[in-house]
Amino acid sequence: MPCLIVILALLSIATSAHAASFDCTKPLRQDERTICHTMRLNDRDVRMGTLYALDLRFVPMGGREILRRDQAKWLESRRFCRANIACLSPAYEGRMADLRQIIDMRVYPHGPF
Repeated sequence: MPCLIVILALLSIATSAHAASFDCTKPLRQDERTICHTMRLNDRDVRMGTLYALDLRFVPMGGREILRRDQAKWLESRRFCRANIACLSPAYEGRMADLRQIIDMRVYPHGPF
C-alpha cells in the first residue's frame, strides 16, 4: 500500500504543478499545440510522462532501451492525430494502460501493499 500511495502522490503532484511533459513555449507540432491548449490532454500527458519515468526506474537496465523505443514509437503514432482530440484522448489512455501494466508486473507482485 505505501508504494501505491507514493505513486498516486507523484501523479497528483505532477498534474497540479507542471504543464505538459514538453515545453509549450517552443515551436510545436499540431498534436503538441492541442495538448498544451487542452487541459484534459495536458493532464493526461503529465500522467503519462510520470508513469513513463516511474517505469524507467522499475524495469531492469536491459529493458529500458525497449521502453524508450516503445515510447518513441508511441510519440510518432500520436503525431498522426494532429489536432484531433478524439484521436489523442484514446491514444493517451492506451499508452497509460501499457505503462500501468509494467507497474502491475514489476511492483505489485513484490507487495504486500
